[in-house]
Amino acid sequence: MPRIPTYDDVAAAAARIAPAAHRTPVLTSRTADEEAGASLFFKCENFQRMGAFKFRGAYNALSCFDSGQRKAGVVAFSSGNHAQAVALSARLLGMPATIVMPHDAPAAKVAATRGYGGTVVVYDRYKEDREAIGRRLAEEGGLTLIPPFDHPDVIAGQGTAAKELIEEAGPLDALFVCLGGGGLLSGSALAARALAPGCKVYGVEPEAGNDGQQAFRAGHLVHIEVPKTIADGAQTQSLGKITFEIIRRDVDDVFTASDAELVEAMRFFATRMKMIVEPTGCLGFAAARRMKNELKGQRVGVLISGGNVDLARFAALVAG
Repeated sequence: MPRIPTYDDVAAAAARIAPAAHRTPVLTSRTADEEAGASLFFKCENFQRMGAFKFRGAYNALSCFDSGQRKAGVVAFSSGNHAQAVALSARLLGMPATIVMPHDAPAAKVAATRGYGGTVVVYDRYKEDREAIGRRLAEEGGLTLIPPFDHPDVIAGQGTAAKELIEEAGPLDALFVCLGGGGLLSGSALAARALAPGCKVYGVEPEAGNDGQQAFRAGHLVHIEVPKTIADGAQTQSLGKITFEIIRRDVDDVFTASDAELVEAMRFFATRMKMIVEPTGCLGFAAARRMKNELKGQRVGVLISGGNVDLARFAALVAG
């Protein structure tokens, strides 16, 4: 079994990434509070470098490379945000990066990955195995493979977002976190357990792809087909081995949100808070809105994972 990170790893990651990562704002909305009957604190990782929390984990992981690894470079696979995060982190740390991306990844994310200096290798997500492609490229080129979520240094880096949220907002009663492969959720759970032990930690994934919810209920990993959902950042087929171990131990429950609920949340963020949030980034808020009866009077943290969405697509979704 790979090493399971602890809160000490999250704290070390916070110090490591501090010179490079933004300490993103924690925003509130009187309208959201009135609607929920609770105090909501939004950790806005859509304002993070490259537009998503993924920068935290990628920069932390790459910062741990030795000189030989830095010289050879990194390879990663991602539908978009981890791709951009690794490409930007590699550029900042002076190393080459190769990124395996699906053929139908959002054009803006592919363009941004290339813009950060990453070499993009395209594959068909419905027919090919991205992990196998990544491993092959690593072996052929002597590259270090950094997966998007199932890696101790990546998880520790992602946990710094929840650490900052709790430090700024104070103790929380509940924390809602977007769930794809589980890097952000498992890292957030490590931070919450250490800094706000009484806080309930909830993961939220797309209704069409509830592998995490199934695994949480069953007590073992569940593998599904690639889900069809607008939440492209959470089109994962299974949690990771490391992320599942932490989620099973430290998370209170896993919920889902429909695509329609994500669009409603996108519309709320755009009209009421003047923010562009990608569909995946709306997962936590969508579930919190639905649970307002259970959350009355509570202090609730909501992690907004990112804002990387093609503007034409964003406009079409919120206008529809």
